[in-house]
Amino acid sequence: MTSGCSSGPSLQEYFVSNSENPNFLALDVPANILNLREADLDETQVEALRSLRKLNILAFRKTDENTAAFTSERAKVDKILKNSDFKELMKLNSKFAKGVIKYTGEGDAIDEVIIYGSSEDKGFALIRVLGEDMNPAHLMQLMQAVENADIDGEGLRELSDLFQS
Repeated sequence: MTSGCSSGPSLQEYFVSNSENPNFLALDVPANILNLREADLDETQVEALRSLRKLNILAFRKTDENTAAFTSERAKVDKILKNSDFKELMKLNSKFAKGVIKYTGEGDAIDEVIIYGSSEDKGFALIRVLGEDMNPAHLMQLMQAVENADIDGEGLRELSDLFQS
């Protein structure tokens, strides 16, 4: 039996296979953890929020002891994200990390957004934003609202600490 055009693991398979790996922090969180009150959002942001279902987060914290594993795992992620199914939305470049935002789906009907950031010193984070018919322009406005939100969850604080400090 032959399979489709991809010879490597899918992004979902990568998440599953590394969810118990001690080098990774793995979180599956509902979109409501973003702690955004619809009353504080404009109509476009509310629409974007309602299109979200959940976030799958996988973060690799680099240490002196796991440098080889970091290099190997980052190469695996880079290979998966080069798949033509992922369309690039934008590149990220901050003082903490470099990365990219990609998506699957068409036009204003996106089903998955992938946020990938990597730092030579700290490690990398891979976030799958799952939803239905997400609009990329609306998501960008929602991300601005998230920056100002009081995000709940110790795991998310740990993820934030990964690239700061």
